Amino acid sequence: MNKLPFFTLFLTFISAIPVLGQSEGLTSSPYSLYGLGAINQTSIGRTNGMGYSGIALKSDTEINNLNPANFALTPQNSFFYDVGIRGKYNDYSNRINNESRTTFNFSNLALAFRIAERLGAGVSLVPYTDVGYTLVGVKTNIEGSEEYFESNVNGLGGMSDLKFNLGYGITDNLRIGASFSVLFGKIEEEESFQVYGSALVSTEDTNYSGARVGLGLQYDLTNKITIGSTVQLPTSLKGNVRRSVIKSLDGVEIEVEEDESDSVSDFNMPLELGVGLSTNFLKSFTLNADYKKNYWSDTEQSENIGTYVDQDIYAVGLEFVRNPASYKFNQRIRYRTGFNYDTGYLSINDEKIEGYNFTAGIGLPIGRGNNSMLNLSYSYGSTGLIENILVKENYHVLTLNLSLEDLWFKKRKTN
Repeated sequence: MNKLPFFTLFLTFISAIPVLGQSEGLTSSPYSLYGLGAINQTSIGRTNGMGYSGIALKSDTEINNLNPANFALTPQNSFFYDVGIRGKYNDYSNRINNESRTTFNFSNLALAFRIAERLGAGVSLVPYTDVGYTLVGVKTNIEGSEEYFESNVNGLGGMSDLKFNLGYGITDNLRIGASFSVLFGKIEEEESFQVYGSALVSTEDTNYSGARVGLGLQYDLTNKITIGSTVQLPTSLKGNVRRSVIKSLDGVEIEVEEDESDSVSDFNMPLELGVGLSTNFLKSFTLNADYKKNYWSDTEQSENIGTYVDQDIYAVGLEFVRNPASYKFNQRIRYRTGFNYDTGYLSINDEKIEGYNFTAGIGLPIGRGNNSMLNLSYSYGSTGLIENILVKENYHVLTLNLSLEDLWFKKRKTN
């Protein structure tokens, strides 16, 4: 057993929790203004290049975080870990102008290992939502008069998902799983404005936290066809907010309102259902097809200018590898592509904020005798539309995942 990589990763995992908990710099989408922010779709390693599909994908060579049942396939003596980074280029346009931004940060940390015969487990830390928006020239009426003032608003932060997965193989063909998620994070909003020659900065930090339970299933219809399903049970996230206001007059700062803590309304997470199909054909191809339904309307929540509506997500992915067991490097390279369509969970002025992604990826083997892989994925997507106050967002996403396998308790053979 090689202990050094394990402890190195463990220390990295623990130290990264507060970093990813901030989710700083992961997005600049104007739609992250609503709710907990823009929900992150990117997953771990292999599935990023396959349209983010993989509910039914059997994987005993890498981590599949989309279905806890798959952790039952973690091989004996194998320890998987995955570290990812993500870069995103956004281009926004409305009826008046265009704007572009680039963000870059970690995308995930994950590990998986076998506990006993037919029983596997895993832990992952990924951004669940991202917040990063800027509003310039927001006009607000001064109460009791016909005058108004303009302010600039900046938002930053998001939610992280620390998930514990457990998968068990009831039979050789049937696997079940359960996941326990701890959702936590902070959204920081700062508003600066001038009134009657005085500059004021209002800061509002909102913290949310809560737990969530999920279930998963995979069943092999044949040795080439697998079906799967997932359930994320509804839950409520508790929140509290701290507010402060600082006034600046002639370069001198005066604290008008001290930090005050107060509770905010719970944020309700919906019931989420998913089904998937995965098949291997022509020896070298793997095809995934997923459908997810998120019942946001049942949460009975709304925004100032929008409402939450039921969300449908369709995903399909394809992978080609000539011969994964070959000793030749070029025959073990994996080529991937996919498509993802999201009907959206927000309706603003009776217009749903839908989006889509085209993905492509490649998996490059690292060394021989193990399943280590360097996964590079690219996605082009679009969200929203140019209409009334809405903004159209086009973006390019590049993810790089180092998916490694460490072998435990294996004796070395020498001649």
